[in-house]
Amino acid sequence: MATPTGPRVPCSEAAVARALLFGWVLVRVAGATGTTDVAVAYNLTWKSTNFKTILEWEPKPINHVYTVQISTRLGNWKNKCFYTTDTECDVTEEIMKNAKETYMARVFSYPSDAISSSGEPLFTNSPEFTPYLETNLGQPTIRSFEQVGTKLNVTVQDARTLVRVSGTFLSLRDVFGKDLNYILYYWRASSTGKKKATTNTNEFLIDVDEGENYCFNVQAVIPSRRANQKSPESPIECTSQEKVLSTEMFFIVVAVMLVVIIFIIVLSVSLYKCRKARAGRSEKESLPLNVA
Repeated sequence: MATPTGPRVPCSEAAVARALLFGWVLVRVAGATGTTDVAVAYNLTWKSTNFKTILEWEPKPINHVYTVQISTRLGNWKNKCFYTTDTECDVTEEIMKNAKETYMARVFSYPSDAISSSGEPLFTNSPEFTPYLETNLGQPTIRSFEQVGTKLNVTVQDARTLVRVSGTFLSLRDVFGKDLNYILYYWRASSTGKKKATTNTNEFLIDVDEGENYCFNVQAVIPSRRANQKSPESPIECTSQEKVLSTEMFFIVVAVMLVVIIFIIVLSVSLYKCRKARAGRSEKESLPLNVA
């Protein structure tokens, strides 16, 4: 039986659909290929000491740049570090306006030709950060110390911060008030046993053994915090307490010294007179006898 012949039938709707799907896939692949060089930021971390605050993240950019935004919980986003190739951004200027606020940040990734690019950039959110509760306490400094008799006085120098009120930069004490304590660790220079004292001011006045040298250092602490309570300890300082002679011993030493001095003077005068007398006798013996 002969096969009927006739005009060709156009492509079916299913074939058209398959072609359109294939074209869409190609477009998506091409679009994805164009964005593979733009990496999304990750591992966003706040690094803060005495309110100096840096936001850090990864990875190092290759063919892209970053822009950072920061905001309080109920505030507006503010741009920082525009189109940077760094992986850190100093946000101290923003957080120092209110150290007790809670802040959020996000890092946007843009192609290197960000100005001419279109579309929504990729971004990553940071954890929340409250400077008053989370900034690390820096190493404190001992401003002065003095040991007099059985009393040791130590004064701690408050660190300056970048928190500013009416144009004036505040100290740690200004920011934390009585929340800020200092611990003094002290021990006799000839011993390893440590004692400690705590104050919510900047002054220590403690009892010590008279005539003994003491070594000590200090540490800042905020007991009300759940984390980051303590600072690193300050460098160690030591007193140089000389033994003090009693009044009686002082007079005895002075008297002995006077006796020794007088003895030396008397001995010197006696020796001088003896030499002079001996020299006189020698001269007389050397004179010739007078003949009558």
